[in-house]
Amino acid sequence: MFVLFKYIDDLLGKGLEWYVIFEVMFYASATNVAMALPLSVLLASIMTFGNLGENYELVAIKSAGISLKNAMAPLFVLVIGLSLASFAFSDYILPKANLKYGSLLYDIRGKKLSFMLKEGVFNNSIPNYSIRIDKKSPDGNSLYGVMIYDHTSNLSVPKIIIAKEGKLYKTNGDSAVVFKLKDGIRYEEASGNGSYDPRQQFYRMRFKETEQKFDFSIFKMKRTEENSFKNETQMLNLKGLVHKQDSLKKNLDSTNTYIKNSLSSYYKQSYYVKGYSKIKTKAFPLKKGSILDVIPKTDRLRAAQSGFDQAESIRVSLNNLLENHAQQRIEITRTEVEYQRKFILAASCLLLFCIGAPLGAIIRKGGLGLPVVMAVVFFLIFHVISVVSEKSAKEGSLTVFFGMWMAIILLTPVAAFLTYKATVDSALFDLSTYTRKFAAVGNLFRRKK
Repeated sequence: MFVLFKYIDDLLGKGLEWYVIFEVMFYASATNVAMALPLSVLLASIMTFGNLGENYELVAIKSAGISLKNAMAPLFVLVIGLSLASFAFSDYILPKANLKYGSLLYDIRGKKLSFMLKEGVFNNSIPNYSIRIDKKSPDGNSLYGVMIYDHTSNLSVPKIIIAKEGKLYKTNGDSAVVFKLKDGIRYEEASGNGSYDPRQQFYRMRFKETEQKFDFSIFKMKRTEENSFKNETQMLNLKGLVHKQDSLKKNLDSTNTYIKNSLSSYYKQSYYVKGYSKIKTKAFPLKKGSILDVIPKTDRLRAAQSGFDQAESIRVSLNNLLENHAQQRIEITRTEVEYQRKFILAASCLLLFCIGAPLGAIIRKGGLGLPVVMAVVFFLIFHVISVVSEKSAKEGSLTVFFGMWMAIILLTPVAAFLTYKATVDSALFDLSTYTRKFAAVGNLFRRKK
């Protein structure tokens, strides 16, 4: 649904088949796995161990001499397998899904508007034609008040067709769209011989019925070659990301060398007679104050203007080079972010399982009540930290590694703390425990009073 809401303007009014829209949603759903899979692992682990705790099955397991860690071990092995599968998904399947999704969405955006004429609005979807209707029937088959501007001739003045009624249909082979018009007039100016003619000829032809054909191929969506998008960052696996990152770094080094060489020429002193003369001259002594004092008064204005022009040339050249340099740095950062993202999905599944399993054992509630609330709270914390730190990494405020792994680093102590509390049977979320403690503190104050 999010895909439909985001790209509703690109999908509606273009005559797309149902399977094309389904294909877009199918490929877009692959990108949502990175958000749905960790949340599902967290919710499933909380519900599973919450049901065990609510039905006192954890008590039976512990009374049999099996600790909570040993009880979690089989599921932990299962989640490790799920994490490895998610890593393979991120490295192999997700880039291909992004490639097909990106190319298909590009073709949909570039597709011509379908021939859905709106009342009182000129439609320019057909090249060299502009069509307007006053009214159309509820079923859309009959059109009234049709006006067509034909710009196919070489003259600057178009041909005009006005009809009271018309119908629109396709030929049997879907090769053309036919506009069948009734009771109309065709206006046309005759083409001259290239010279000025004060007596211009103007034709007006009335018709009872006529047909105007349009090529239907302009309405069909043409698929772009997918290889045109395969070098995009989101369409690459680990091997492709490493190769692209090396190429970008080499280009950045070349840009740095070019900037250094192009700007250093402005600050070097030229010795035109070096190597051609054996005459030794003393260095020119510099005086304190403005450098203009060294230059004769008659040449100061010309020297200042020359210096200003040279400084302005340096500024313009440097701004263009720095803009290219910054764009290359941004592209390198995006490549590093996508490289780290391949491992984040697997690590987040492990982390959220280590949070959800002990959390379910502590709250001892199953079903879709409290477990869902706790899962949503912890996942929102994880998601907000991930989004903020990733944005900081892209902006350069954090290194890419710490920016992408910040949520994992901050929530790992939380997972260890919850595991410890669940192992020692701590009533961390039992409100009665806290009310008893507050009551005991209140009794202590009353005794002292």
